This record gives sequence, C-alpha cells and structure tokens, in this order.
Amino acid sequence: PTHVLGSLRNYLRQEASTADPALLHQRAAEAAAATERAVLRRVRPLRRSVARLLIGRARALWGYREQWKDDLSRIWAAARELLWPIGEALAAEGRLGTPSDVFFLDLREVGAILDDAREDARQLVRKRRETYEAELKRRRVPAVFLSDGTDVSISGPADATAAGAVGNGASPGVARGRARVVLDPVGATIEPGEILVAPSTDPGWTPLFLTAAGLVMEKGAPMCHGAVVAREFGIPAVVGVANATSLIRTGQLLEIDGATGRVTLVSELSESGAP
Repeated sequence: PTHVLGSLRNYLRQEASTADPALLHQRAAEAAAATERAVLRRVRPLRRSVARLLIGRARALWGYREQWKDDLSRIWAAARELLWPIGEALAAEGRLGTPSDVFFLDLREVGAILDDAREDARQLVRKRRETYEAELKRRRVPAVFLSDGTDVSISGPADATAAGAVGNGASPGVARGRARVVLDPVGATIEPGEILVAPSTDPGWTPLFLTAAGLVMEKGAPMCHGAVVAREFGIPAVVGVANATSLIRTGQLLEIDGATGRVTLVSELSESGAP
C-alpha cells in the first residue's frame, strides 16, 4: 500500500488553498462542463444530441487510456513466466550464461536455439547485454527515436547553466518556489509550494504532485507521464532539461515557465531558508 499511504501523507500535508487537489479537480470539472455547454451551443440542433453523446462518452471513458498499459504488463509477465524455464534449461546446457539471458533473444531466435542442439547464443547475448548496460547509463533519454534508432531531439538547448536552462514546455503557467531535487520517490516528500526536480516520473511519483507547485524533468516529452499529470493537476511543467538534477540543488529558488520551457535560477537558498 506504499502508493496509497504516500498519497494520504501528502494530502494531509496540503493545507486548504488554491492548490488543494480537491479544489483543483472541482474547478476542472466545472470548467469542463462550461466548455461542453459552449461547444454544444455552436453545434446545429440536429447534431447536438450526437455531439452530447460523443462528449459524454469521451469524458466517461478517457480514463481507460491507461488500461492497455496494464494489459500489456500482464502479457509481458505471462511471457516471462513461459520463457524462464527455457532460459534455465539452456543455461544448464551451457548454451546461455544465465537463465535471464533468454530475455535478450527474440522468439524466433529462441525457437532456433531449441531446434538446433549445437546453437550457442552466449556471444550474441553478451553483445546485447553490453548495449543494454550502456543504455542504462544514459543521463538523458532523447524525446524521440526513429524506428531505425536515430536520436532526434525536439528539445531546446541541450546544456544548462547555473543561471538557467531551456527544455520543452509541457504544462502552461509560471511557478516560483524552492527546488526539491528527488531521485527516488520512495519516502520522498514535497513541501507545499516547492518545485519538484526529477530525472523522470512514472505513476509511483504521482503522490508528490499533490503538493508540488511545478515540475522540472531531465527526460520526457509533452506527452510523457509527468507532463500529462502536471496538466491534470494544473501545475506548470518543463521537461527535457538536460542534467537538471545535477545543476539544480535543493533549496534554490526557481522560476519555471511551462509555456516557453524556460527554467530560471532566481537565487540560492539553503534548505533552512537562509540566504
């Protein structure tokens, strides 16, 4: 229940204010209803009922956009359970170094090695593991990869300085607050009004968004997890800021612009608040 407890902990830390999550969601619901009414007024009467039905279905079902990720995770888990005994058998025969090496082969290659008792995939797996280990050391993941592996950058300048940096604006608005650099969400807390600075985020980070005034991420693009959640919570976000967690320190006063993607260091403060 770590995720749920983290959410509750941050809810309790959030005082009633304009940043209160419940108030934000209420205002968002009211704004959505007003937008729906405005749209329907512009639709001809004969089409209005159809438009109302489509809007209602979109609003009711949009949350299921994450369902396919859950289904895919379950499929991968089932595939791993089926492949693991094969990896154990091939490792026992000396044709793989370890059972987990089987996950560095595609299904066609696994079939080939099972059909030919003389087939040895250790050298192939070794090369792929080297590439895998190198990729894990990346400090910055490109926002876009072409299908042939080409790195295509859509962000602003890739470097940042002590005075500021430029990334991709992902959620509009301007926020000013102290930076809170977090590398791992487990056990981390964000004081109300602080700006979360992270390498990247996934659903495990969501409780921290409850109290954050803004978000700066090293990785990601406008449709990544952090950007989407920031827009849902109504906080400014800038993503794709290279080396942000190294160049920004906890306690520094930042100003971020989620429209232009600019991150500016206003001044440096210690964690206690002293200049």
